[in-house]
Amino acid sequence: MRFIAATALLALASLPAMAADWKDDYKVVKIGITSAENEKDRLARYQPFKDYIKKTLGVDVEIFTAGSYDGVIQALAADQIEFAFLGSSAYAAAYTETKGGVVPLLTAVQEDDSTGYYSIIAVRCDSPYKKIEDLKGKVLAFADPDSTSGYAVPNYNLVQQGYEPATYFSAIPFSGSHEAGVQGVINGQFDAAATYINNEKSGIPQRMVSKGMIKAGEVCWIWKSPEITSGPFTARKNLPADLITAVKDAVKAVPTADPAAFKEMSGADSSTAKAYAEVNHDRYQWIVDMRMWLKAQRKS
Repeated sequence: MRFIAATALLALASLPAMAADWKDDYKVVKIGITSAENEKDRLARYQPFKDYIKKTLGVDVEIFTAGSYDGVIQALAADQIEFAFLGSSAYAAAYTETKGGVVPLLTAVQEDDSTGYYSIIAVRCDSPYKKIEDLKGKVLAFADPDSTSGYAVPNYNLVQQGYEPATYFSAIPFSGSHEAGVQGVINGQFDAAATYINNEKSGIPQRMVSKGMIKAGEVCWIWKSPEITSGPFTARKNLPADLITAVKDAVKAVPTADPAAFKEMSGADSSTAKAYAEVNHDRYQWIVDMRMWLKAQRKS
């Protein structure tokens, strides 16, 4: 009996150590963010969130950025980062690249309870472009090849509507980021640019206004896509389950646990996000299918 009791006590004593095992292997938790805006602003926006996660989990946190969406996707595929905030298309690319080696965890919920957003084609409000037909033979800038709203969705839907981008526009360059595309429209580098809005109050143009990058009323949109499922906060599948759960719970709690950090990472005054909801892969399968269609179109 004493042997059994001692064994039970030993097992109980080992539970905290077992629960903390992932911290032994992951002294630093690395979280990737994609290139919707310039790197300096991205890092500044996520600093309070970084501090919150570090304090909550009790481990160091590193925010990983790259010059393109693919840099974050490849970092996930190469096990260089553990988690990432991705758009839907970037998630689909990561899912394909890793052969299903990533899992979506959470997505943002807006104040109107929606969990989607829209791709738009933005132009200068004082331009003569009021509809897609006005852009025939003009320059339309896409954001990044792995951007959902900045490339995949507008490209796919424009084709379905009879406007083949490769032939309808005089050029379809990649600007490198959403902000760069919109700024290029303001500066006259592009006639139009693909970007996104969550609603009339929140999105890339609204955020740029709040940051003082452009003036209110300078950018209008003349095309809007069907609703897109918001991108997920994503984890590598090969991580310890306890690590995935700990980080997921911490991120899900940030809107109430640290409202200031949540507001800043969401886009400060231009954001209408209020919470996170759990998601699974089924929600994004149509994005995977759309990317496969786009890939087939490029090959043909």
